[in-house]
Amino acid sequence: MPKALNTIEFLHKRYIYLKGSARFAIIPCMVVLHALSDFIDCDFAIADSSCSYWYEGRCPQSGVRLKLPRTSMSEAIAHGLMQYLANNDCYSREGKMYGILLVELPNGEERVLKAFSGLLNGCSVVEGWVPPIPGRDEVAFEESRTLAQLEAIKQEIITLKQLTERQQYEILFNDFEQQLQAMSDRHRHCKHQRQEKRQQICNTLTPEALTIALEQLDEESRQQGIERRQLKRQQNAVLQPLQQVIAAADARISELKQRRKALSRQLQAQMHASYSLTNFSGRSQSLQELMPGGLPTGTGDCCAPKLLHYAATHNLKPLAMAEFWWGESSVNQDKIPGEFYGACAERCQPLMGFLLSGLKPPLPDKGEVTLPIIYEDEWLIAVNKPAGLLSVPGRYRDRQDSVLSRLRNLLADGMALISVHRLDQETSGILLLARDRQTHRQLSQQFQLRQVHKVYEAILSGILTVEQGKIELPLWGDPENRPEQKVDWQHGKPSLTRFQVIAREGDYTRVEFTPLTGRTHQLRVHAADARGLGITILGDRLYGCCAITSRLHLHARELRFKHPQLEKTLHLQAITPF
Repeated sequence: MPKALNTIEFLHKRYIYLKGSARFAIIPCMVVLHALSDFIDCDFAIADSSCSYWYEGRCPQSGVRLKLPRTSMSEAIAHGLMQYLANNDCYSREGKMYGILLVELPNGEERVLKAFSGLLNGCSVVEGWVPPIPGRDEVAFEESRTLAQLEAIKQEIITLKQLTERQQYEILFNDFEQQLQAMSDRHRHCKHQRQEKRQQICNTLTPEALTIALEQLDEESRQQGIERRQLKRQQNAVLQPLQQVIAAADARISELKQRRKALSRQLQAQMHASYSLTNFSGRSQSLQELMPGGLPTGTGDCCAPKLLHYAATHNLKPLAMAEFWWGESSVNQDKIPGEFYGACAERCQPLMGFLLSGLKPPLPDKGEVTLPIIYEDEWLIAVNKPAGLLSVPGRYRDRQDSVLSRLRNLLADGMALISVHRLDQETSGILLLARDRQTHRQLSQQFQLRQVHKVYEAILSGILTVEQGKIELPLWGDPENRPEQKVDWQHGKPSLTRFQVIAREGDYTRVEFTPLTGRTHQLRVHAADARGLGITILGDRLYGCCAITSRLHLHARELRFKHPQLEKTLHLQAITPF
């Protein structure tokens, strides 16, 4: 059984430097913290401090990259909190993010803060949890009034959607449709009989009798047309009043939804203007000032800003933080209960640089591989990606290290970078990234229209007897063996590669590949498949190479494309490292 969380309440003195004054103000404040032993065995806290994720951002004033780790210890603390939540049903009613922050007191002791995102069972202030960011109290009355209006709007919309006229209309409409269908079937049968009768009487009756008989058949046709029109008029007479009521209700619903949206935006603007965040350098700014370009709903109510703001305003030094999802699985947000998550891109990440300001910048990461920059200007950047590094971060926390994440950390404008294309993790060579969305869109279009000239160099694990040629095979992702691709003539997408032998070196062949399409693993499959070259690329274990080697011998050597802004052709090259 997990321990109950015993809070430690103590009174300590908070020191705030008064700007423009040589004195300090001593302000007593009651702080609720938790002992590490409430979550984990203390021995663990001393023994393990490895990091699996960094909360990071650049200081708005200095541009220095600031980082706060999610360590194995903070994850263990979070797991202790999960055990507590699991034993209390009230925490499983709604899915939400929870977080913990490991902090150091002025006397050197370590304690834990915990927070929840948004409201917990309808409450913003809950004993034992970090309170919301200041500002909510200032708009509490307006918030309460607006929430009451929103609830009234919600109930009216529900009532309008459940009008009895809607059900009546549905029943009557279906009934008339069935009558019309039955009438149409009967009229169609009668029409067929009349056509047969006309053919018969034309050859058997006298002209006078034929005229009378044809008039009778025409009259029967007219009467059936009248019968159909009468039923349609009856349908309109019955349904039209209901349609008018429903149309009026739908118009009211649309009006209410617009009103609801306007009220929500108004309340959010008021809250964001009043919410004030404080960082570790003592600076305070409202959310509106920090994100003048617009704030997504819920900004400032996430765990990370609440935890960091509280620590900054209570003279607590942050050591490590961890956030996780708990409660019902979030299908739309793709959140998994008990899974750890980093700062959300829309709400938290834009605030992270400001929130961490005042902390000591971290030392350079040991063993961090540098990324040679081949070309750089104000619109785009091209790097020589090393083998073994992802192009962009993966979905899970053990696959976050990538070219994109490293550049976002290293460059002042890194958070705006967007990868234009990708290289396999095992492939080295030129990778292109855009510095703004317009450049990304224009370069992506060139790739899609096959206007980008790409050249790869590879070593095949055997002797290729032909000198040059082309390979054209339909490729399809094998659903049972992802990420492996295979040749599939029924479902595969067309792929085309030109090849040229550069040299034969012992038992190997050095080849130049020019892909004219950009399918996943295209060159690797075209090399390995018997309908292609029939020889795997050296080091390609996924497609059957058994040779012992340190890497996949495939390198993106050249990239030629039109610069979207400079209107000139760029021809980038990266020397093959093998």
